[in-house]
Formats: sequence, structure tokens, C-alpha cells
Amino acid sequence: MIDNLYKAFVDATHNVFNLMLDLTDIHDRPANEFTCDDEIDIAIPVVGDLSGEVVYRFPVTTSLNMVNIMSGMQVEEVDAFVTSAISEIANIISGNVLMTLSENALTCDILPPVQRRAGEGQEDKEYSLQTSCCINSSIGLVCLEIKLNRA
Repeated sequence: MIDNLYKAFVDATHNVFNLMLDLTDIHDRPANEFTCDDEIDIAIPVVGDLSGEVVYRFPVTTSLNMVNIMSGMQVEEVDAFVTSAISEIANIISGNVLMTLSENALTCDILPPVQRRAGEGQEDKEYSLQTSCCINSSIGLVCLEIKLNRA
């Protein structure tokens, strides 16, 4: 199951980056405690047959590059517009994954994205399905931490 989750998130991220940002040179690798001092964390809560959350870690430079491509404007600092845009990308990726999981008879929904400070969240909770990965592209790195339990 964990391999299927990992693959579903990598595939969905690749597809969304390709369709929304016109990026094709995208590679994944397992994450080893990714942290950077300047990142925006967006958590997408998951409920249903699986419950927990997926945390997307966007370094600021990656976030700005994404929004510059999406908006066609030169954005140079993180503000509500940038946070909203990358939250929506995380939301779209997660929605695509849950559609894929529904093909395997898992019914899940996502709740609205929540911006977090790096490292903040449900650290004390244990998850039976937990994995992480980093997606590298020409505009930068995005890391995902998948933390779910079966309902």
C-alpha cells in the first residue's frame, strides 16, 4: 500500500507540474528529513477510508518560481497570493491522488489546506502509512510527507 501511495503522489505531482507549469523534467527521490530555513508548509488533511494528512514543503524560491509561471507576473516575496496559489497546487495534487485511490475502492476526501510553520503539526501521532519524497524540477524542490492511517 505504501508503495502505491508513494507512486500515486509522485505521478500526480508530475502531472500537475506538467499541465499547470509546463514542466517535464521532474525526478523523485525518497526524502531524508528535508528541512530548509525558508519554506512554506501546506498541510492537506485527509478523511475517509484513510485519515491523516499530507504535508507539502515548498522552499520559498520554488514557491515564487511556481507563482511566477502560473500568474505570468514577477512575484518577489511571499504574500497571501503566493500562499493561496501554492495551497491550490497542493490541493489539486491531493485531489488527483484521491481520485486514483478511489479506483482501488478507497473513499477519501480532502479538507481545506492549512498553512503551517516548518515542523509544526501532528508529530506525536503514529501513522501506519507513512512515507516521504522530494520532487525535483527545473524550478526547484518540493517535498511531501504522507502520514495516513486506515480508518
